[in-house]
Amino acid sequence: MARVKLELPAQFNFRTNIPIRIQDLNYGNHVGNDAILSIMHEARMQYLQASGLQELDKVSNTGLIMADVAIIYKGESFHGDVLEIEVAAAEYSATGFDLYYRITALRKDTRILVAEAKTGMVCFDYNQRKVSRLPAAWKEQLV
Repeated sequence: MARVKLELPAQFNFRTNIPIRIQDLNYGNHVGNDAILSIMHEARMQYLQASGLQELDKVSNTGLIMADVAIIYKGESFHGDVLEIEVAAAEYSATGFDLYYRITALRKDTRILVAEAKTGMVCFDYNQRKVSRLPAAWKEQLV
């Protein structure tokens, strides 16, 4: 079976910690794949905020949409763990960029790699309902 492969950036300039909630668990009593994607969304919002950006500019009604996502699961995470999510931007185009994530469970004195992921983010004009250009300042602002 062919597997998804990602090459993560050498350096991540942003990291945040997010505790696992009981609702993040699935029937296997570990963090579910849907919860990992939701946690990535929260990390993305924190990353953009730290960069002085927003996912949606309510004045111009433009923002970002997720064009694709790839998640490679490496280990389990459980209730009580705190996830450290590292985020880095790369692969800029005229209309967007990729965000890379490294998700590690912090458990007592142990670090367990839980997942590596990428989201393809595209600028979108909600007034015209179409893809728009990446603002020039964004590439410089993304930490």
